[in-house]
Amino acid sequence: MSIALRYLATEIYRSSAIVLMALMGLFTFFNLIDELDRLSATFSIAHLLYLEALSLPTQLYELLPIGLLIGSILALAGLAQRNELVILRVSGISGMRLLLMLWIITIPLMLLAMLLSEHIAPRTEIQANEARLEILGRAGGGRLASGYWFREKNADNTVRIINIKRLQSQGQVQGITIYLLDEHLNLKSMTEAKRGVLKNDELRLYDSVITSIHPKAIEFLESPVAPQEPLVTINTEASTILPTALNSERLLARILTPERMSAADLLDYIHYLESNQLHTTRQVVALWRKFAYPFSLLVMITIAAPISFMQTRRGGAGSKIFLGIIIGVGFFMLNQLTLNLGMLSQWSPWVTALLPNLSALIIALGALLILENKNRRWFRPRRSN
Repeated sequence: MSIALRYLATEIYRSSAIVLMALMGLFTFFNLIDELDRLSATFSIAHLLYLEALSLPTQLYELLPIGLLIGSILALAGLAQRNELVILRVSGISGMRLLLMLWIITIPLMLLAMLLSEHIAPRTEIQANEARLEILGRAGGGRLASGYWFREKNADNTVRIINIKRLQSQGQVQGITIYLLDEHLNLKSMTEAKRGVLKNDELRLYDSVITSIHPKAIEFLESPVAPQEPLVTINTEASTILPTALNSERLLARILTPERMSAADLLDYIHYLESNQLHTTRQVVALWRKFAYPFSLLVMITIAAPISFMQTRRGGAGSKIFLGIIIGVGFFMLNQLTLNLGMLSQWSPWVTALLPNLSALIIALGALLILENKNRRWFRPRRSN
């Protein structure tokens, strides 16, 4: 079994590597074509190639399951055409035993997927966003037309709403507006600053204008007597320091999509959102999907197993490979559809994350068992008279 296992692993790894290189090259080419119209004096071709190079680990992370599926189908279909799978079956390796071998082959790829998911892809994605901030002055994701919005609840039950027009690298921000609300959500003050920096759990504002509203402003407005005190006071400060739970990592987490964050960063961001009474549904679902991501590799290679068994009995390897590709693409479309339906219908996060994988695994195992029963009489050893 060890010889057969090494031989299968070599064929599957080689085919999957070729497929992944082809897919990554194709996607990179289209991305480069799409970004060519953004070239300018400040955004050169070298900058474009640098940003594309930083996106390669994320592309590998996203394409690894479909690359494993297509590569496994190509490898197993080739073995079937050369009748090598027939030899394995006649030598006593059953369908479920072959599936177990395929699962063992997938374990190193699962470790690679976890390494990409938790270390390489998040770091390069953060570096790519910082590079976009420096080169283009902006980064994608999480931004409204009015900028980025954050909400924090203070220890005295006051609420701070922070609006940032522009994010820069190393925790620097521009165009900051801070609204301070009391425990009844009445506006207490508004602070505007041209620039600021987040460092050591503090937000340092420069050239800020603080507009303070009198605590009894509503009573003064309701009273027929003119107030003796001003309702609004405006002060300017060269430098203002505000304690905050925001930091440069959480600013970048606001930019990144939750699926591209590491599990540790996701947990930290979920804790920050929950402590400020903000919605965490998207982030919790992304955390579950991140835990389920290595499991999707097992699903992909399980889908490839019954297709390979079909090759042992019938010709037409190209049609079976095309069928496997369609099934794999359909699986990922179902995965995205389940995510959107789960978010809209407020399903449990684990249901949204695991339902496509479990459904595909059950269907693939069912197809494998059916084909195994049909093939059993073909590979049953004949007794000599």
